[in-house]
Amino acid sequence: MSRFITLDVFTATPFGGNQLAVFPDAAGIPEASLLPITREFNFSEVTFCYPAEDPAHTRRVRIFTPGGEIPFAGHPVVGTAAALALCEGALDGQSGKFRLELGVGVVPVDVRIEGEARAWAELSVAKLPEVGPQTPTINTLSEILSLEPADLVGGALSPQAVSCGYPFLLVPLKSLAALARARVKVDRWEQTLKRFWAPEIFVAARDPEQGEHHWRARMFAPGINIPEDPATGSAVACFGGWLAMKEAKAEGAFAWSVDQGIEMGRPSRLDVSATKSGGAVTAVRVAGRAVLMGEGRLRL
Repeated sequence: MSRFITLDVFTATPFGGNQLAVFPDAAGIPEASLLPITREFNFSEVTFCYPAEDPAHTRRVRIFTPGGEIPFAGHPVVGTAAALALCEGALDGQSGKFRLELGVGVVPVDVRIEGEARAWAELSVAKLPEVGPQTPTINTLSEILSLEPADLVGGALSPQAVSCGYPFLLVPLKSLAALARARVKVDRWEQTLKRFWAPEIFVAARDPEQGEHHWRARMFAPGINIPEDPATGSAVACFGGWLAMKEAKAEGAFAWSVDQGIEMGRPSRLDVSATKSGGAVTAVRVAGRAVLMGEGRLRL
């Protein structure tokens, strides 16, 4: 019997955000069972925690999607940190810092308990934004997304592939209406993006009613069996780092908020910030809340 904790992540209230299952002590789970367990939950991700290889760190964490293991993802990091703080007594007091060993490296996470069943966490990426190869044309991307070429932003914010340890194809759109219409044509995706450096698609549009620094987004990942994700911290990290690159100022701190999951009925709020020095991005952080939903034991 293996104990698990479930949470809704990047939300302050139950039944929103992105669902996550956390196994706080996975040492006894057979390797061959990790992927079947993940598929049994049918969440975007499940995390499995082990003793850290470095005793100065908090835990070693492995992240699985229904399609397999991945080196980094945002909502599993935020949710795992919340689970360890709320249920495992890993914090000395109400706030502190974790250091989680992931496939991408060691990820620092600031954590704060906000109630019996809610915590806030902010991760700092282990890998700064890396710009990928040239993307397919706007005509091709609009066809994949069931949109018109005029729906996609051009110029300085033309589509770009970016990675902070896990790559995404960032596709800014001109309106919330276009964002709502976006649908992936899987056959065209398979023909053009399946083997691309960044096959997962993150589409975003400014939400002017929420303010100049507010965006709304969606993320499609057919390659890892996630038709649409309600909150994608790793994609938002790429997006925030990329937006910071585009800022004219060579120095300073920049911040944005991103709503995701609206079209899925799982509203999520992600806060992303970045720091620049000498014209280069030197840090990217993603923050949000998580709420406990349940605990149980899985019979293996």
